[in-house]
Amino acid sequence: MIQFRNLSLARVPRRLIEHANLQIHGGWRVGLAGPNGSGKSSIFSMLRGELHPDRGDCDLPPAWRIASVAQETPALGVEAIEYVLDGDAELRAIERELAAAEAAHDGNRVGELHARLQEIEGYGAKARAAALLSGLGFADDEFTRPVASFSGGWRMRLNLAQALIARSDLLLLDEPTNHLDLDAIVWLEKWLAGYRGTLLLVSHDRDFLDGCVTHIAYIASQHLTLYTGNYSAFEEQRAAQLAGQQAMFEKQQREVAHLEKFISRFRAQATKARQAQSRIKALDRMEHVAPAHVDAPFDFHFREPERAPDPLLTLDHASAAYGDRVVLRRIDMTLRPGARLGLLGPNGAGKSTLVKLLTGDLPPGDGMRYEGKGLAIGYFAQHQLEQLRPDDSPIQHLVRIEPQTREQELRDYLGGFDFRGAMADSKVGPFSGGEKSRLALALLVRRRPNLLLLDEPTNHLDLEMRHALTKALAEYEGSLVLVSHDRALLRTVCDAFLLVSDGEAKEYDGDLDDYLQWLSARREAQAAARADVGLVADKAARKEARAAAAADRQTKLARRRPLMKEAEQLEQRLSTWHEEKREIDESLADPSFYESPDPDKLKGLALRQTELTRLIDEAEHRWLEVSGELEEIGEVA
Repeated sequence: MIQFRNLSLARVPRRLIEHANLQIHGGWRVGLAGPNGSGKSSIFSMLRGELHPDRGDCDLPPAWRIASVAQETPALGVEAIEYVLDGDAELRAIERELAAAEAAHDGNRVGELHARLQEIEGYGAKARAAALLSGLGFADDEFTRPVASFSGGWRMRLNLAQALIARSDLLLLDEPTNHLDLDAIVWLEKWLAGYRGTLLLVSHDRDFLDGCVTHIAYIASQHLTLYTGNYSAFEEQRAAQLAGQQAMFEKQQREVAHLEKFISRFRAQATKARQAQSRIKALDRMEHVAPAHVDAPFDFHFREPERAPDPLLTLDHASAAYGDRVVLRRIDMTLRPGARLGLLGPNGAGKSTLVKLLTGDLPPGDGMRYEGKGLAIGYFAQHQLEQLRPDDSPIQHLVRIEPQTREQELRDYLGGFDFRGAMADSKVGPFSGGEKSRLALALLVRRRPNLLLLDEPTNHLDLEMRHALTKALAEYEGSLVLVSHDRALLRTVCDAFLLVSDGEAKEYDGDLDDYLQWLSARREAQAAARADVGLVADKAARKEARAAAAADRQTKLARRRPLMKEAEQLEQRLSTWHEEKREIDESLADPSFYESPDPDKLKGLALRQTELTRLIDEAEHRWLEVSGELEEIGEVA
């Protein structure tokens, strides 16, 4: 087990954890939670031996093998599947030793290494690597592509697969879902739920944590506390603790009252009915978990849009293409006030492309796009973080949008996104991905859009900020279209879903759980199709192998028959010659033969003895050659 005893950890100049006492038993799957900068990554560094405690002890079994995801991936020419297999260090070590032993003709060592390969299931390693790559979204024909040919996000998936294939005792995963789509996230969640070692996981995806952890270790105010259960259970336990603090409890009640007021006001209005239902869902969840986030540093709201044309936006038989590659065909879509639409679909199906069609960034190849008068779009996508000015501060970005507004009001607003004090005046360039995302969201919220188009808005955001965003979107009175792999966000803020798949975008008659089942069925169908293709290929390979074996047999027979005949002839001749030479040797060795010698006969026997010796030597040499060739050919069935 892992044991912290009176452990204190710091990274100059900050104290991260003080006097932590904690035990993590083998086989536990622990989610490490806490605000950004609280020390989660530092704990990982400590467990890897890269950072040492300031005080106290961190003990873990010395024989444990630790696996974690590499943060850099060199532009290698090695095949993707071979790069993944490099994650199994022992497998690669055995392969190297085996090659050396075979080169040295060390039969005993070769046998030992093959036995060890059998023990670690090394013969099935390539199949396991292929399964990992498939689960993480790689197509079969990409397994043999060089690592250098993949983009940064896909290389991170390769690093993740490399960590998963390692036969580790302790697996450290820091935000493993950042570069994954929903399909891959669900697959990884199931894989981790079956992991036999000890898992420490940092993630800002609450549903993902719920699906694969057994405990939560929470860092707050330099204290590390262990909770039993998944993330939802942790929230309820923490909520119960914090609800006893009256000021926090009252703040929660004000938030609940605000939602109840909205529900009462709009429940009876047909145009607002769906929004009211969304608030009811949000209220139901908030009543259980809001106290756990009541001390969060984030607190913001979308201001009510100034107007909302009806319809807001229409796509009429619109298509989208990049060059000659058509991604979406004949899309018919009308967004009306109050729409709260989630886009579902496999990775690469065209969800982001559809959002770009809606924003107007991608003109339709065919069909038309119509905007309602007064349409005000608020668009968020990760590439927009690059449009932030690195040398400007958050307050400068906001002043540029609203030069007439009092600076203190703008600073108060930025405080709701946790840009307080010096942070509001700091240059944006050195900000982390999460901080830049928060600033981009703050600028978007301030513009009072009546249509929000959000493409993965929670990437790089921590759990507290995700909760604040979810709450703000649940209260938002405009319309929205959302692409996200955050299931908690999709469930809470979306009233309807659109399925983007196979070049089409159609209304999805089901909820998120139905969609997850659809994804699972689709994955199984694809796996079955690959198996069928593999079966056909296997049959063809077996047929080809049988034909090759038959041809090889005929070739061997053609070689073996004359050799067998020659060997039999040599054996017969050798038998005759040995017998004749034995008789000559006996005659020449008999003393009586020399009592009345016949010079001609003596000379003839001596010459024949010499000739027989030569014939026998040549025949025996040839017999050895023939026998060697027959042994090389082997038996022919």
